[in-house]
Order: sequence, then structure tokens, then C-alpha cells
Amino acid sequence: MGQQYSELNDRHIQFISEQKIYFVGTAAQTGSVNVSPKGGDSLRVINSKEIAWLNLTGSGNESASHVLKNSRMTLMFCAFKGKPLILRAYGEARVLHKTDKDWGKYGSKFPFSVAARQIFVLAVSLVQSSCGMSVPYFGYEGDRDDLAKWSEKQGTDGIEKYWAKKNQQSIDGFETEILDRAGIKGVMPSGEKFSVE
Repeated sequence: MGQQYSELNDRHIQFISEQKIYFVGTAAQTGSVNVSPKGGDSLRVINSKEIAWLNLTGSGNESASHVLKNSRMTLMFCAFKGKPLILRAYGEARVLHKTDKDWGKYGSKFPFSVAARQIFVLAVSLVQSSCGMSVPYFGYEGDRDDLAKWSEKQGTDGIEKYWAKKNQQSIDGFETEILDRAGIKGVMPSGEKFSVE
């Protein structure tokens, strides 16, 4: 049955390291609740009280806008094979952009990607396990390479133009600060030409 912990233990960390997918939940005080599936080599347990994950460029930017308004974040991991388990890490998150002083500290822990958009660092305040006995079995076939191929084709300039066009606001109109925090100036939401400082 469910148990609660003040931090991750060795068993939790081992379980997390074996997962191929995890889920991120965020919400501002108002508006939509966002739940995003994440995969690939994008998550690191820094220690028993801290988890970092790399956010790659995508069509939405909900997590960034939510964390700026309300730092609550939940990460969820599920066992899709073997012994059933659902593990949730609750806490307060901060969002790092490439111009932030801690970007190098955390960014060096992940493989390089031109699509790298933000890094989220979760300060864990509660860990909860539950049985997961109704979670179905699924088999892992491999990671998709669609995003990597698309982002490499775009290059840095194309990725930044995509941020300008698609990533400046959440679906509820909350600002993500992506352009200012990345040091990109003079960009209109329409994606007009801009310069990078």
C-alpha cells in the first residue's frame, strides 16, 4: 500500500533509473493543469532531495509558464513491467534557461541537443509510493528520433524562431519568458525576424 517519505531512498533512485518514461504535472493558480510525458535521456537524480530534467523544444511550453507563476511540480514514475509501483516526487521547481548561472552546472549532466530549451530543478519535499496494481504491462521498443531529426534540421536559428512563434505563452496566455531568458531580443509573437545577443 501507499507510503510517504521525506526524500528519495536508494530503492526509489534505482527504480527511477530503470524507467523509460515519466510524467510531469504543473499548474498555475488558475487556468489549465498540465501533464506531460517525457522520455529519452532527460532526467537526473542529483541527490535524495533534488531531481533535474531537461526540457526539449516542443509545440507547448506549459511547464515553464506554470513554474514562473506557481513553483509546485509533481514527477510521476510507473512500473510497466515487473512488480507494480507508482512513485511520485512532489516539490518546488525552478526553471533554468541558457543564460542562467546554474545552466552549466546542470546542463553538463545531459547529452547535447540543439533543441534544449530549459532545465527544471525540483527540490523534493515529499515522495509517495502506491501499489500501481491497475497499471497495465507495456513493453519498451525504443526511443523515437523524430524530435532529434527535426531539431537538427532547424538548427539553432530555426529553433529560436520556433520559440518566438510557438513558445512565448501557455495555452492560458501566461508568459514563459523564453526569449528574454535566452537573450533573444526584438521578436514579435508572429515570428518576425529577430537578432540574438
